[in-house]
Amino acid sequence: MDLTCTEEEREFRARLRAWLAKTLPTLPAPPSPDDWPGRRAYDLGWQRRLYDAGYAGLDWPVDAGGRGATPTQALIFLEETERAGAPYVGANFVGLLHAGPTIAAEGTTEQRARWLPPVLRGDEVWCQGFSEPDAGSDLAALRTRAVRDGDAYVVTGSKIWTSHAEVADWCELLVRTDPDAPKHRGITWLAMPMDAPGVTVRPLRTLAGSTEFAEMFLDEVRVPVANRVGAENDGWRVTMVTLSFERGTAFVGEVVACRRVLDALARRARENGRWDDPVLRRRLGRLAAEFGALWRLTQWNVSEAQAAGGVPGIGGSVFKLRYSHARQELFDAAAEVLGPLSLSLGEEWTLDRLSSLSYTIAAGTSQIQQNIVAERILGLPKGR
Repeated sequence: MDLTCTEEEREFRARLRAWLAKTLPTLPAPPSPDDWPGRRAYDLGWQRRLYDAGYAGLDWPVDAGGRGATPTQALIFLEETERAGAPYVGANFVGLLHAGPTIAAEGTTEQRARWLPPVLRGDEVWCQGFSEPDAGSDLAALRTRAVRDGDAYVVTGSKIWTSHAEVADWCELLVRTDPDAPKHRGITWLAMPMDAPGVTVRPLRTLAGSTEFAEMFLDEVRVPVANRVGAENDGWRVTMVTLSFERGTAFVGEVVACRRVLDALARRARENGRWDDPVLRRRLGRLAAEFGALWRLTQWNVSEAQAAGGVPGIGGSVFKLRYSHARQELFDAAAEVLGPLSLSLGEEWTLDRLSSLSYTIAAGTSQIQQNIVAERILGLPKGR
């Protein structure tokens, strides 16, 4: 891993910093958290600004519409945008961080030309249709059925925890195309248009009161065979590519954000007198070391992905496992700093603490990540 900044990369940081300083004050006020059409427009408006300035898909391959940036440039972009308080990718995160990279790695020339430019321009939103009510952590046990009918698949079933389904144009959808095959086989990865007849979306309200997830019901939805990414019944392998992006690089920006929160916690503790508690100081110091180590692991994973042609390796499971718990510990510490104020939903860190509880479930539970680390990295036998 060589992340020594070159003169070109230092110039890149300076240009980006100047662009952020000029651009961020011109942004409109963010919409209400419950205004999903407004949030979609706001998030895609930011994506369009990035695209026009040449910062969209920074680490995507050039032949996929990206800039083919070095790992160091990609990390500089994340550092500077987080430190400047720039908007997150928001409603566009599945397209930019999961589906888009998967199509770039596995899609045909026609598929890449159709779906990647709209993601980068901020024209279309994707959602993820993987989890099912009876197949959460055991993703391979999914039962949503797709039956081939000429040049289309007829899809029937249901999905749950479908991120941003209520404002999405497309869904990265896993379906079972061979019910008689072993469960890890017989699965196919489809791109489903969300306006297709037979798609019903019902928002789910989270513990924090938000509705970024939804149930999705599919009643004989016709999806063109041309929308299949990868071969029929090879969807599990394609899915592992998607999950490698989800676990390996999709959370990278959040590490920078957590380090910024940690600095803010230390300032708040000094202001309200809680800094005098040596136990709290040690806790914050340990978290600083934890997130410093996670940032180094991030640098390693990004560099490894670059060397492997852009697809992250299984080291992403190590990162996802530790980051999920570190984030929960961070916002537990925030509650300690806030004291009684931590019970108020008006406090930003209170909502972050509630949402942090989901991180040991999202993108593969901690138990699943432990199995991956044990079996694929440490070479331990499978549990019985």
